[in-house]
Amino acid sequence: MTPTLPALFIGHGNPMHALQDNAITQAWHGAVAGLPRPRAILVISAHWLTRGTAVTAMAHPETLHDFEGFPRQLAEFDYPAPGDPALAQEIADLLGASSVALDLDWGLDHGAWSVLAHLYPRADIPVVQLSLDVTRRAAEHYALGRTLRPLRAAGVLVVGSGNVIHNLGLMDWRHPDSATDWARRFNDRLRDQLELADHNGLLELDSADAHLAVPTPEHYWPLLYIAALADAGETPAFFNDRIEYGSIGMLSFRIGAQP
Repeated sequence: MTPTLPALFIGHGNPMHALQDNAITQAWHGAVAGLPRPRAILVISAHWLTRGTAVTAMAHPETLHDFEGFPRQLAEFDYPAPGDPALAQEIADLLGASSVALDLDWGLDHGAWSVLAHLYPRADIPVVQLSLDVTRRAAEHYALGRTLRPLRAAGVLVVGSGNVIHNLGLMDWRHPDSATDWARRFNDRLRDQLELADHNGLLELDSADAHLAVPTPEHYWPLLYIAALADAGETPAFFNDRIEYGSIGMLSFRIGAQP
């Protein structure tokens, strides 16, 4: 019998985490330690934005280096996980095949591989990515996440990769361990909403703190997919509950079975 897997939201932060062994990356690895081996992994990354929904459907996805200004070692990093065309079609069928494109061009962006490099460093589990449709509202992204719930019982580990707080313009580069008052307030509110399963509250981003924490929605949307995957009575297990550089929230959580 295929075990029901948990689902993860990972605050991915700086892509240099892909190369580092630190408290952040150790917690990522710890979130999957002891779990049954997934049949495959579905990643919903903040870094694949499309008009319309798409899912990667190639057998061998390319490792994408979708950034600039980082060391050569990162630009040459490879995560050679196989793809899973059959799973891509399964996901398309769940979401409505006529409205989901089977993509053969994207690959794995750094929101995916910088995290997977620590979750499953052998890169031997098939991985597909689901895009974020920029024409959809937050509630529609949440609804798509609910539609994906059967994947957990089918041996697929669903990973959302983004950041609960992501304001690059207000980063304090001199103080990596700093946190602004508004970021703390927003982080605490969001954590409480997750603990109470107040998912309607997660969709409300109209406060002054929310406008600062989520100036653009793409890093927040993956969280909605993972929250939507929770069954009744499942409460999140939090890790990496910290804010970096004043305005980057690293809060991560696991929904479902404990390792």
